[in-house]
Amino acid sequence: MDFFDVAAIAGAATASTVVAVAWILKNQKQTMTETGQTTTDPDRAVSFLFEGENLHHVSDAAARLYQLMPGRDDWTGLRERLMNRFPNLPEVPGDATPGETTITARDAEDAATISLTRDGAFTRINMLEEGEQNTVQSERIKILQREVDNLKRASDTTSHAIWQVDSEGLVTWHNSAYRALYKRLRKTEPDDTTPVFASLPDFEEKNERQRVSTQTAGSGQSDWYDVSAVSVGDITVFHAVDVNALVKSEVAQRNFVQTLAKTFAQLSIGLAIFDRNGQLALFNPALIDLTDLPADFLSGRPTLMSFFDRIRENRRMPEPKNYQSWRQQITDVIAAATDGRYQETWTLETGQTYRVNGRPHPDGAIAFLIEDITAEISLTRNFRAELELGQSLMDTFEEALVVFSSTGVLTFCNLAYREMWGADPDNSFADVTIADCVNDWQRLCVDGADWASLNEFVLDFGEKTSWEMSTQLSDGDDLRCIVSRIATGATIVRFVKTEIPSITSKVPSTKIKHI
Repeated sequence: MDFFDVAAIAGAATASTVVAVAWILKNQKQTMTETGQTTTDPDRAVSFLFEGENLHHVSDAAARLYQLMPGRDDWTGLRERLMNRFPNLPEVPGDATPGETTITARDAEDAATISLTRDGAFTRINMLEEGEQNTVQSERIKILQREVDNLKRASDTTSHAIWQVDSEGLVTWHNSAYRALYKRLRKTEPDDTTPVFASLPDFEEKNERQRVSTQTAGSGQSDWYDVSAVSVGDITVFHAVDVNALVKSEVAQRNFVQTLAKTFAQLSIGLAIFDRNGQLALFNPALIDLTDLPADFLSGRPTLMSFFDRIRENRRMPEPKNYQSWRQQITDVIAAATDGRYQETWTLETGQTYRVNGRPHPDGAIAFLIEDITAEISLTRNFRAELELGQSLMDTFEEALVVFSSTGVLTFCNLAYREMWGADPDNSFADVTIADCVNDWQRLCVDGADWASLNEFVLDFGEKTSWEMSTQLSDGDDLRCIVSRIATGATIVRFVKTEIPSITSKVPSTKIKHI
């Protein structure tokens, strides 16, 4: 096709358009004259010209009101928009009677009419309004105008984007938030043929909501929106809510939970957290080792009752004496854990010892901590046995022994000390200090002993390692008080009775050697 062919086609198209527009204006003016319509302002005229079923031309007022575009829309699109007001509009232009036909509105109070004129392949539609309105129509228009203003104000002030798409995927309306979002994401004004989100997932349900991720042009920053779609006839209304803050919080929460899970995995204490419904929500590997419960059972989110039942079956808790009251005991355990009062030590048949704690958590959850304290219990028992052995050994000594810590607190004494001084430090409510003991010793001895120096030696951290003095009990027995420094800064005080030996003269026998 050469240049002249293209020019010829363009010229023919231009001429056809000019003729069609001239024909519309002529008939529109004629119709206004015949109906007595007072206005002749072409900006307010609502008219359409169809060639067959295709929209050939539309007035500016009609394009603004009904969002129709020549070359894109057809007779069906106009009829869908006018059906509620003019139900008698023909389904196709060919059904209309040749010539001019007047179609009235559905509502009797609506004085608007449609003038439909068929002339060969062309069909012209003019919407006509009465020159004068009655009081009812005027009030109704005012109410509708207020409602439109309210709806426009609400749509323009909302913070989330709203737009509607027709059956062909074209954006027929949008609010101010949509325009701002479009400009921010695409750096251009909204395009009716390209929605703000280039591709959306299929919405299978009428009120379905899906999360969509986009990237801002230039910066590549990811944005997240919850997009919902509501279908009304052939129009689909979309709502996009900015959920960037929500997504960030979900990511932070997920990372925090993963961190906790990694931390719990390293713990030697078994952890079991049950939600408000009494189902296992979280556990760590140590729980599997301590309870011998299989991982698939724990992953199945068992209830509290089934959890403890299974532990009992595995003999990982003490066997109840009365099985009939077992359920009630478990109920009491759960109730105590809910109040934070549950703490028990389980001694198992295998010789192991578990410490079990129950703690309440927010939102009605309960956490159970199971710790193997067998080594701790064994160490405590051995230590206690060594203490008892040491005490028994010291009690066999005839010397009165008492040990003070580096701060001067009595930590140990033997039976001989208790009998000599009539003291029982183990039954004292408060700590017995060196000062308390010196007062008792001084009271039961005659005057003259240097008790102040003894007190000073016990509390002094100097280089002295031993010190001694003599004194006498009130009953006349002489005492030697020997003070010695021992490990960790402690001091041992020994009281030894001294007896005066009886003097008996013995004359040794002599042998005379005769020479």
